[in-house]
Amino acid sequence: MAILRTKSISTKVTEEEYVKFEAVAGKQTISEWARDVLSKAAKPHACEQTILAEVLALRTVLLNLFFKLASAERITEDEMRQIIELAEADKLKKALLRIQETEKFLSKGGTK
Repeated sequence: MAILRTKSISTKVTEEEYVKFEAVAGKQTISEWARDVLSKAAKPHACEQTILAEVLALRTVLLNLFFKLASAERITEDEMRQIIELAEADKLKKALLRIQETEKFLSKGGTK
């Protein structure tokens, strides 16, 4: 069964932009191509989520290590494993939360 589309999104483009979009769309109509592009843009990108998750996990490990070192404490192998497990446990959840917070901030007119 076909999906009934009842809403419309419209924008003006220059002749050059139209030609470029037409070329990129290929065999698709520009409307189909634009719908695909907008749908993809509205979803968080898995690659960005993964990179942010890894950076946040690395940040967690480093901050924990720096805190221990600043306190002049020795770090045992078990403690190091616990720090790594802590960082790995919720890295994706933290990344998604950061992405949501940033999107909310930007949607309210905040700047990067």
